[in-house]
Amino acid sequence: MPGRKKRGQQTVVFDNPPVLTAWAAVVGPKEGEGPWGQDFDYVLDDYLYGEQTWELAEYKMLRETVKMALNKRNLLPEDVDLLLAGDLLNQIVASNFAARDLEIPFMGLYGACSTMAESLSLGAMLLDGDYYERVVAAACSHHYTAERQYRFPTQQGVQKAPSAQWTATAAGAVLLEASGSGPGLKGVTVGKVIDMGQTDANDMGSAMAAAAVHTIKTHLDDLNLESDYYDLIVSGDLGQVGSSIARQLFVRYGIIDPNYKDCGVLLYDQSQAVGSGGSGCGCSACMLCGPLLKKMQKGEIKRLLLVATGALMSPVTSFQGQSIPCIAHAVAIEMD
Repeated sequence: MPGRKKRGQQTVVFDNPPVLTAWAAVVGPKEGEGPWGQDFDYVLDDYLYGEQTWELAEYKMLRETVKMALNKRNLLPEDVDLLLAGDLLNQIVASNFAARDLEIPFMGLYGACSTMAESLSLGAMLLDGDYYERVVAAACSHHYTAERQYRFPTQQGVQKAPSAQWTATAAGAVLLEASGSGPGLKGVTVGKVIDMGQTDANDMGSAMAAAAVHTIKTHLDDLNLESDYYDLIVSGDLGQVGSSIARQLFVRYGIIDPNYKDCGVLLYDQSQAVGSGGSGCGCSACMLCGPLLKKMQKGEIKRLLLVATGALMSPVTSFQGQSIPCIAHAVAIEMD
């Protein structure tokens, strides 16, 4: 028997929609130079953020982003019931170390670049289920830690393929509360793992496009919504190549002219030499917690569907020639 809050195949609608009462975004220098630099809470002067290593800089970035979000509500870490966070590093060490310093009860998540939507989804379920009053959902990534782990040391100077993307140095954190003032998280669609047989780790956008469109179509079908219901449907990090494929798939599956953009395309200016666009956990996290939620506050966006996408591979599976399984989770945010 399906739960009474479940709709259709994969969607949950909340009886008491949790509220996004505060949020914050911290980004790196390159992201700050992009078109949305003024919409982020803090732009790093350099990629080390006063630390000795990039990995320490990434964890500090996540920790400080959470603190900034809480400060906007005059709250301390001890006022929060649960932290849900993740990143791209092995054993999600950036999130683990941030949670150590914050001393908030913590559940670490790994959904690759879908982690921001995953953390929001789980946090909203826990709040609507009346388990907690306040939950922080967060995610981060760092360009140079990701390059070191997944690709080549930057000192090696390997030329990137045109389809490759630039991992964002960015973090985003949202304070979800059972009640309050702000946009409401109305429902979520939990994605399925979709594998299109793509094996090229330099073309993640193509690999993830089908997962994004599958989740979007499922969300609309489950809730019997037309594609123009949302003022904006935004995918996480398909980039130029992946979002172009997504638009072709919209036509194939009868999703008529959705108001669609991609965070990986939006985050940077075309002159910034980022290949196909941005990627990383922080890409959708900072776009949501920076310009997108600001636009909701201003009334420029009233209904937003965030569809964060993740490539669920590892360097080991890529070296072994395995295909890239992908996932996308959708989060429906509305301003009443």
